[in-house]
Amino acid sequence: MNTRRKFLQQSLLGTAGTLLIPGFLKAYEQRGSASLNNERKVVIIQLSGGNDGLNTVVPYRNDLYYQARPTIAIGADKVLKAAAELGFHPALQPLHALYDDGILAVVNNVGYPNPDRSHFRSMDIWQSASAPDEYLDTGWIGRYLDSSCQSCATHRAIELDDTLSLALKGANIKGMAVKDTAKLYRGVHRELYQDVARGAGTQQDPSLQYLYKTMAETVSSAEYLHEKTRVLSSRKNYPSGPFAAKLKSTAELIHAQVDTRVFYVSLTGFDTHVNQPNQHQRLLAAYSEGLHAFVNDLGNEEMKNVLIMTFSEFGRRVQQNGSGGTDHGTANNIFIISGSLKKKGFLNETPDLSLLDEGDLIHRVDFRSIYATILDKWLEVPSVRILKQSFTPTDFI
Repeated sequence: MNTRRKFLQQSLLGTAGTLLIPGFLKAYEQRGSASLNNERKVVIIQLSGGNDGLNTVVPYRNDLYYQARPTIAIGADKVLKAAAELGFHPALQPLHALYDDGILAVVNNVGYPNPDRSHFRSMDIWQSASAPDEYLDTGWIGRYLDSSCQSCATHRAIELDDTLSLALKGANIKGMAVKDTAKLYRGVHRELYQDVARGAGTQQDPSLQYLYKTMAETVSSAEYLHEKTRVLSSRKNYPSGPFAAKLKSTAELIHAQVDTRVFYVSLTGFDTHVNQPNQHQRLLAAYSEGLHAFVNDLGNEEMKNVLIMTFSEFGRRVQQNGSGGTDHGTANNIFIISGSLKKKGFLNETPDLSLLDEGDLIHRVDFRSIYATILDKWLEVPSVRILKQSFTPTDFI
């Protein structure tokens, strides 16, 4: 820890006075990280834009599905059969392999009451775990951080991106957004940081003090992540593209045994109103190929301590539109992947296409019951503290 102390003393925020150095640094020095090596991790994958769940998990024996989608439905001869009535889009062959390996569970008909078809509002609901008529400025992961400890480091939850989503923002503790730990480390050593620091100790404005505290946390986390990962680079083959690159960075952080509990990764482009088939094929291929490489990189032992959840802010309407695509819908499927699943495969009923709500699927599972399961059974914190009410957990773990 001498290196850490020296770094803080010499860095911009080491000159700002100990008042601006957050308390978690001392807690970190006292506890070390050895005891955290086998901590369970959660990797959340967000498919932004509203993924078409019916063309992802295909009801290939349902005539109503083919009647509603005469030109964009996935032919039964192309579906990767997985159950008596359901199979996967042909681009999901790598995901189908994970299903065959017994580490994939699918929850159908997931959503919430009175669904909102706005991308922004529905994503806020999913990320904040709010009711449809409730507006929160904290996310469910951020509140998990708030409830877990008084002095958590910002890297306790990491989003592999340039900006931080609402999901990772707590009232007192926020996660951090970073794509490249080496670039972050270099960035906090730039002259601009040094210039800002020269006036830090003289500032009395609470807002500015909060800024310096945030910067101090960023510097400390940048140092920590750099130290843990600088000599480690995954040698596994990943597909090209930004999504796979994010997953590769996530795997490297997990291999490095960082004390991060939650990783957050996004793949965009799922708003398929026009000419859906080709676009959807490309996106699902990027998702499944990257995910398979990630699981293969971690290996059987690490996957026992990792749980991956994939969601989208809503599904699409059952009936295709006039532009060869689908419009905003409601309920959708969720994928859960882990080497410690209690149950695998399809965990509940197939979507009922004969009973719709104005052309949309009716949700049967509240998404917050999925969150409650992860919080109660995986992260081992009382979900009611984070979700503000009780939801019945499911039994995939």
